[in-house]
Amino acid sequence: MKQIIETEKAPAAIGPYSQAVIYNEIVYCSGQIALDPDTMKLTGNDIETQARQVMKNLGELLNASGSSFSDVLKCSIFLADMEDFGKVNKIYGDYFQDDPPARETVAVKTLPKNALVEISCIAIVR
Repeated sequence: MKQIIETEKAPAAIGPYSQAVIYNEIVYCSGQIALDPDTMKLTGNDIETQARQVMKNLGELLNASGSSFSDVLKCSIFLADMEDFGKVNKIYGDYFQDDPPARETVAVKTLPKNALVEISCIAIVR
């Protein structure tokens, strides 16, 4: 049976989707952009500020799901500009220093609310 995860510590869904869903001890976290969960406005105009907020939002979803960054199996990163890859990669790497998950990074034409980065992940629930 699937379990819907909701937390006020991460941005509310801005469409017909759940923040995260657990099924068979795996959590599927929806893509996060740099929304502040309190104001629902983008944080910062630069890639570093947005990437940090995205990782904070993912961390809150993982925590609410009974998981953590060390349990992440796979991430998907979407960038508005591939020139930002190095900066995002450095911030992302701070969260996955040992045994990093599988991942893909792609550039896209636009992201919701014209965000600069969006990241989703799949993790084990402990």
